[in-house]
Amino acid sequence: MAINDWPEDQRPRERLIRFGAAALSDAELLAVFLRTGVTGKSAVDLGREMINSFGSLSKLFNATITEFSAIHGLGHAKYAQLQAVLELARRSIHEELQINAALSSPQAVKHYLQLLIGNKTHESFAVLFLDTKNRLITSEELFRGTLNHASVYPREVVKTALQHNAAAIILAHNHPSGSCEPSDADVRLTQTLKQALALVDVRVLDHFIIANPDVYSFAEHGLL
Repeated sequence: MAINDWPEDQRPRERLIRFGAAALSDAELLAVFLRTGVTGKSAVDLGREMINSFGSLSKLFNATITEFSAIHGLGHAKYAQLQAVLELARRSIHEELQINAALSSPQAVKHYLQLLIGNKTHESFAVLFLDTKNRLITSEELFRGTLNHASVYPREVVKTALQHNAAAIILAHNHPSGSCEPSDADVRLTQTLKQALALVDVRVLDHFIIANPDVYSFAEHGLL
């Protein structure tokens, strides 16, 4: 049965308008994005197939155009639309962090980092560079590596912080393997970077490990 034939109070778009986006399931949100299904499948069915095929929203969002288009009913146009939506979300949060102090919006920082590096299949090390009021100047992915390892060079972090005239930074890297618990190497690296940056009066406010949907904060766990 097509969604237009469903009772109005069960249709995803109408439910979103009435109750807000948070009230919808992942499949229903994808259905609103898709607008239409394919022969024999409603948009909700197709959304559910997308999630089941990739295993999670994170993997879906990080799919290549070839992987995405392998599902019947999807193609280059939908792939482009989805990537545009994700980039708009990143830019929206980026703007918020430029206006408001990062420490006053910890959830915004986490969401931004999840969108920035959380969906990558390789390990990525990113840095948020902040001004004297802890507002975002810019963010950069400074190092990238394999599934389980990215080499990080403190000298490059210090040099880039000075180039941006940053007063403070927030460190972040992802764990594509799925666990956001820090390793001993993560803890040692954080302390090394903190000490190196202190020599040039740049504060390390936090270090986040992203393993979507989970986020680990060094500051919240007393590791800074």
